[in-house]
Amino acid sequence: MLIASYNPKNTGDTMVLIMNPDAAAQDVTIHDHVARIFSTEDNQTLGYNFLKASEILPEIVKENGRVSLTQDQVAKLNQYLDGHGFSGDIVYDDAPKFVVGYVKSVEDHPHANHLQITKTDIGNGKDLQIVSGSPNMRENIKVVVALSGAMMPNGQIIWPGELRGVESDGMICSGRELHIPNAPQVPGALILPDDYQVGTAFDFQKAQHLFD
Repeated sequence: MLIASYNPKNTGDTMVLIMNPDAAAQDVTIHDHVARIFSTEDNQTLGYNFLKASEILPEIVKENGRVSLTQDQVAKLNQYLDGHGFSGDIVYDDAPKFVVGYVKSVEDHPHANHLQITKTDIGNGKDLQIVSGSPNMRENIKVVVALSGAMMPNGQIIWPGELRGVESDGMICSGRELHIPNAPQVPGALILPDDYQVGTAFDFQKAQHLFD
């Protein structure tokens, strides 16, 4: 998993990389304009802050927000880490984090009247259990699933977790949450037309015209 963001207006020339979920006990090592955040329990890298990112990746100055790092850019970051006292352990990740899913089944949540437990097919024979609060949730619909490691347009990161004691892996998104133009500004899953293929990456550009 690899989430990168660069927001020069708010954080200057700092690129933030998230590689793993937060740990209960963590610490930071800083030198040569790099901060490594790691779990003190097992020394796993949670992420890095590159404090002078444009000196490593000059092209980064054109970015603002989520950054889709290329394989070559990841190699340059790892090379910088290797040369400045860290181990280059950033792993390139181009797997889609927003995919088309198909809701196969829906059942009531045992501890919350407004929540439902779905079994949602995300392709390649894989089903996810996702707890949803969407009032329009039902079986046999195509939806947008934000997978673990997805960063929502508002900056929220999706992790596996529990909702009222029931495990939930991912999130079924609304058009409002995805910032789709003219989407209803009310709660409810974005129900996709039949021409969207289950298991494929959600096409944000195509979706710009869903509510024309």
